[in-house]
Amino acid sequence: MAMHYYKQTRYKLLRTFCVVAQKENITHAADQLHISQPTVSLQIQALEREMGEKLLERRGPSVRLTPEGRILYQLVQPIAAGIDSLKETFAASLGKMEQGELDIAVGQSTALYVLPKYLERFCAAYPGIRINLHNVEGQSGMKKLLEDQVDLAVGPLLQIPDTIVYKPFASFGSILITPEHHPLAELKRKITLEDIGPYGLILPPRNMSTWRMVDTVFRQNEVPYSVAMEAGGWEIVKKYVEMGLGVSIVTEVCLTGNEKIVAIPLHDYFPSRSYGLIVRRGKFFTPQAKRFIEMFDENFFMEEL
Repeated sequence: MAMHYYKQTRYKLLRTFCVVAQKENITHAADQLHISQPTVSLQIQALEREMGEKLLERRGPSVRLTPEGRILYQLVQPIAAGIDSLKETFAASLGKMEQGELDIAVGQSTALYVLPKYLERFCAAYPGIRINLHNVEGQSGMKKLLEDQVDLAVGPLLQIPDTIVYKPFASFGSILITPEHHPLAELKRKITLEDIGPYGLILPPRNMSTWRMVDTVFRQNEVPYSVAMEAGGWEIVKKYVEMGLGVSIVTEVCLTGNEKIVAIPLHDYFPSRSYGLIVRRGKFFTPQAKRFIEMFDENFFMEEL
């Protein structure tokens, strides 16, 4: 009886530890666990005594994992997540997939142009599963992924850390878009960076990967350029190009065919941009996440993560 109670208590401590690690905040963890803040703190202290290591650095209500805490979290999180989703996993093993949720981090362009057809297929196959799209920018998606706030992310990834598995499933080239009858659209030869340089570019915000890519290519080729406008999102960029307020360099996936613009390939200067599944290495996947991932790559779980 005592051993049974001990195991129950240990799981309670470990689950509290996982929630605190994900929230990085004692108050928020207590709210999710429906227990008091002092109880959360006492459970973490008890776990630290049992493990013989300091697991969290405390800064008021905020906390951060120590190196030892991060190792323990990587070991424990899949187990805790597996137990929490046991009912859904059991149902899936019986061939039932009628409910549950799936949390996906995704940027605006991916949500608009890349993901819709896949979501349509998935929702048709599993209408009872609720999809929660977390709209992210820059590194916020990676943060959500590493803290297990989402099941997976979908989008482009230029640098792949050791803690991440990236599986590309589509690739799109870069193009110059101009208004109709623009001087660049009238050229009868291949466009060069020197041709583009004198015209003001309309680009997404400076912290986005498109800006960095454009800046890198022009600098590497020692071609001066100017930015006429920063505009958030490709739909806005396309609209302003249509209005004649500048030209832009975008990924061809954003074109619908209904725009009143001219698209000119820039494959000689800019690399294609891949879009893929982004997951944390070693993560426990719910049945819902597994079905979604297998829609892109049926062999994903046969390979070593």
